[in-house]
Amino acid sequence: MKKFGLITLLVFLIFTCSLNSQSVVNSLHNLSVSGSGTVKASSESEICIFCHTTHSTNPMGPLWNREDPGSSYILYNNSISNTFQSAPGQPDGASLLCLSCHDGTIALGNVLSRGSSIDFSGGYTTMSGVNSLTTDLSDDHPVSFIFNAAIATSDGQLSYPPSNPAKLDNNGKVQCTSCHDPHNSINQNFLLATTQFSELCFSCHNRDYWTASSHQSSTATWNSAGTNPWAHLENPYLSVAENACENCHDSHSASGKTRLMKSVLEENNCLDCHNGNVAATNIETELSKVYRHNVYAYNQIHSPLENADPNEVHVECEDCHNPHAVNNTAANAPFANGFLNGVRGIDQGGNPVSNIQFEYELCYRCHADNPVVTNTTARQIVQFSVRLEFDVNNPSYHPVAGQGKNLNVPSLILPLSTSSIIYCTDCHASNGTNVPAGPHGSIYPSILKYRYETADYTIESYSNYELCYSCHNRTSILNDVSFPFHDKHIRDLTTPCNACHDPHGISISQGNSTNNSYLINFDINIVSASGMNEIQFVDNGATKYCLLRCHGRGHGPGMNY
Repeated sequence: MKKFGLITLLVFLIFTCSLNSQSVVNSLHNLSVSGSGTVKASSESEICIFCHTTHSTNPMGPLWNREDPGSSYILYNNSISNTFQSAPGQPDGASLLCLSCHDGTIALGNVLSRGSSIDFSGGYTTMSGVNSLTTDLSDDHPVSFIFNAAIATSDGQLSYPPSNPAKLDNNGKVQCTSCHDPHNSINQNFLLATTQFSELCFSCHNRDYWTASSHQSSTATWNSAGTNPWAHLENPYLSVAENACENCHDSHSASGKTRLMKSVLEENNCLDCHNGNVAATNIETELSKVYRHNVYAYNQIHSPLENADPNEVHVECEDCHNPHAVNNTAANAPFANGFLNGVRGIDQGGNPVSNIQFEYELCYRCHADNPVVTNTTARQIVQFSVRLEFDVNNPSYHPVAGQGKNLNVPSLILPLSTSSIIYCTDCHASNGTNVPAGPHGSIYPSILKYRYETADYTIESYSNYELCYSCHNRTSILNDVSFPFHDKHIRDLTTPCNACHDPHGISISQGNSTNNSYLINFDINIVSASGMNEIQFVDNGATKYCLLRCHGRGHGPGMNY
């Protein structure tokens, strides 16, 4: 009776393997001589024998016909995720069965039911190439870990239970079979669902903002120039939206092991599309300019879970852009536009925020309260935090965090008015015409959008002060409409705007409305004390004057403005 039962089971296995013409028989898992792939036996005709047998089975699997690999595997570093377990174990269950071929340590023909190894044609012995995961699984999607509601809740961007077709094993663990069905090859690589639009990924992963992001909806295609952004994929789809997660991620043998990125160099995961060959704009060119946010100088430092650290500055594309959230929604100052959606920052009060509301909050992430940041001008009042410089309680400031205090600025060019609020990127951005928005790179210092000369004895021209004149009417300035000696200082004495004006603002904790209205904060390399007097601008309302020496000439109370 026992013999009859085993024969019946064997017949059932063989029948099952042969029945579905869209699965094992016509798939790469048919390693018999009748297999359609290049990796197959020389003469063995049995199909299921390479995995299953009715006799002398390995107790670790369903009638398993292969040895336990017995390997010690290097695991994916899941400490970067909330799915981290204090003592993650080695692969087990179905994953260990898969690895008995796919780690490349055991010959394909080495099965328990045969006294000698089954010969393979073409000299194949073990799994190799892209099909061999090796014993280093640190570059592969993690397996053999428990996935439950508590983990999903802790992470916040995972779905539990996984939606169809992804599945857990009987012990509630993620295994190779959570994504792959070794008996069904209807989808590429025996996947349970198509990779188009990352349908399978979203069975478990529920990324914040994704449904409204440009990467989710973009129909952009590669123009075949430069580096293929989808070279890491066996059969990529044509558009960004179709490739979805796989635009950047590689679930097996990823070059960037951390978060399974396609490239270990973080910026390369972005710039092979954002170089004008897929995306409409060329960010890569801007990042090659002399003054730039140098994403090439850092690697493996950024974490999407990090808060702003006042003792460290690093910049990667994803420090300013959330690839799962970015979209092209427009905004008006001071609100952040869609390109900055879903990124962290520092608010005006110095507090961390997980999703910025205002553009300046992103800039504050590095340029507020950070001792690494340096000044480009030697000022009378030394300031390091732009957050404090733009505080609306200050005696004067450019209106970034709120409307300005000066209600009489006749030089403003329409549509600007004294009630206008501006962006940091109205001044700090890529130079040139038809360039991507934002401070990626510029030919001008401090990543300025236009030329802004700060050296003394600079000849006045629209070109030399284009940054100022893009908002302030040059004719108005040189006709002394707002200040009776603008023309004399700027054109006759060739004194730069920067000699007197600090373009960000003066902190209320260091300055006051009497001495620091109108953004007055002198460049002490140009301005010096006059006699025993300190360097000072005095604003008494109707009367204004300076106490200082500039260009060899003393200024005092008698020189009222």
